[in-house]
Amino acid sequence: MIYYILYSFHEHHSFFNVFRYITLRTIYAILTALILSLVMGPYVIEFLKRYQIGQYVREDGPKHHLSKSGTPTMGGLLIIIVVLFATLSWIDLSNIYVWLVLFALVGFGLIGFMDDYLKVVRKKSDGLAGRYKLTLQVVIASVIAYILYSLPAYSTKLTIPFLKNVNPDLGWLYIPFVILIIVGASNAVNLTDGLDGLAMGPVIVTTMVYTIITYAAGHTKIANYLLIPFVNGSGELAILCGAVFGASLGFLWFNTYPASVFMGDVGSLPLGALLASVAIISKHELLLVIVGGIFVLETVSVIFQVASFKINGRRVFLMAPLHHHYELKGWQEPKIIVRFWIISIMLGLLALSTLKLR
Repeated sequence: MIYYILYSFHEHHSFFNVFRYITLRTIYAILTALILSLVMGPYVIEFLKRYQIGQYVREDGPKHHLSKSGTPTMGGLLIIIVVLFATLSWIDLSNIYVWLVLFALVGFGLIGFMDDYLKVVRKKSDGLAGRYKLTLQVVIASVIAYILYSLPAYSTKLTIPFLKNVNPDLGWLYIPFVILIIVGASNAVNLTDGLDGLAMGPVIVTTMVYTIITYAAGHTKIANYLLIPFVNGSGELAILCGAVFGASLGFLWFNTYPASVFMGDVGSLPLGALLASVAIISKHELLLVIVGGIFVLETVSVIFQVASFKINGRRVFLMAPLHHHYELKGWQEPKIIVRFWIISIMLGLLALSTLKLR
């Protein structure tokens, strides 16, 4: 919207030609989202407090978490609103890839909203039943997968990190592959969102990495130079990633330890789905495993814990997900959060290195 208004003046004043550049619009998307988050944040928190939309903590979790009960939750609504506004303000509205990612954001956001709403109504940590939640996630991911598969110019080949000439073509199997990535990433971010600001750090790092990757993949010369797949139109996703980066930074202002607000499932589920959708469209699907390594570790810890207990009745960790294990080992919450962030930054740098190491 803002982009179209400003760029429309370029015929009369050449200065306004600068607004056609993705780099400039990405910067302004970041600033728009960041400022909106900081301005709207206190009002959203006050609204959640007024209507007693507070967190209900699991009774089987670490005991010191019980003190967090009642902290405003569903703050993810702020992230969704800000990302939508900042993205629609600066993108080319004719870009189908952006609309697909926004569909993932809103669709998974609605699932998270239903889950959080039921927790508030029931006044306990049990929300939407797992089977219903998973079914809805698969349905939305299936729509995205089918549309991508149907696009004439879209490739079903995979890019393997660190490998230059290995590009397996999945064909129709690309549809279930996309569904798996989107649903898996969505729930992985949700599992990581267990400490104040813990999930936001890796989300910020991941969006930074994919801001660079989507821009490179959408630029013919850069893509050819780096020997990565050129995806015409994917450059606009850099603007969307910028909006998520700005919104996440702004939300972290209120979500950092000790948190004034939690994002809830309405924030974590759509952020995971959004990141996965961006990774898929930019043809760097498998790279998400590296840059989102913290999300992977948290998910794998839960899988190992459940499998080990069912097979031999023993637990691998003191408690899963992984961050709870370190809590029970005596680590202070801020130490766990910052160390996980540091690991995430290292993984982000490793992921960017794959653009040249292939």
